[in-house]
Amino acid sequence: MTANKQPRIAFQGALGAYSHEACLQARPEGIPVPCETFEGVFQAVREDRADLAMLPVENTTYGRVADIHRLLPDSGLHIIEEAFVRVRIALMARPGTNLEQVKHIRAHPVLLPQANSYLNAHGITAEAATDSAGAAEELANGGPSHDGVLASAVAADIHGLTVLDDGIEDLEHNTTRFLLMAPDAVTMRRGEKMMTTFVFEVRNIPAALYKAMGGFATNGVNMTKLESYMVGGSFTATQFYADIEGHPDDPAVMRALDELGYFTNMLDILGVYPAHPGRWNNTEA
Repeated sequence: MTANKQPRIAFQGALGAYSHEACLQARPEGIPVPCETFEGVFQAVREDRADLAMLPVENTTYGRVADIHRLLPDSGLHIIEEAFVRVRIALMARPGTNLEQVKHIRAHPVLLPQANSYLNAHGITAEAATDSAGAAEELANGGPSHDGVLASAVAADIHGLTVLDDGIEDLEHNTTRFLLMAPDAVTMRRGEKMMTTFVFEVRNIPAALYKAMGGFATNGVNMTKLESYMVGGSFTATQFYADIEGHPDDPAVMRALDELGYFTNMLDILGVYPAHPGRWNNTEA
């Protein structure tokens, strides 16, 4: 991808999804490439139908996004940036519809409980949809005239719907963290605060994880995330996904990773990238 080329960014969902919003935040000039599944996102990059991939990994309300940690190690892609998107829920309807007319809405099942107080206060019933942005598209293309949809305001703008109310979510801190991934790794230092993400598999010996983590503690390296998941259908082969603050060239990080190597069968760095300000202020995105 040349420096002046508009990057094609693959994401899971329809145009107007929160993943699309993350793409717009990270690369406003980018060309969105919607995909049906997370596997399809990786495949789009591998088949050169997209230059970059935008993947959600965790949410402050619902925790980690299922399957992503399992897919990342074998994706062949590298993390180059992170993005934080505040989940602001907008109630939208077809042009000419007012709020009092809306008595029924559709949205992804994850969004529905996040706006439960608002829906109850306005006497609005809810129905689960496969995709919120997709529900917005369906409504714009001839859905019931007085029905509504809960989605990102980006979806309303794309599909020509009217936002009747915005920011109706119950929790103001609800934020999703995304990873921007590319075929080629970028390991140079690109900011004062850097993050390193890696996966590792501990050796099947007593206290292996405790010993593996010891190097980060003794060297003062802050580990901000540690997730475990089984691999290969084995109860003895446990793989871990970790985020740490710092760059592999930092002396403390170098020593910690070196010590980790003594207690692991596998260690693979998935990305070295600048820490996003949203990491410390999740209302920023």
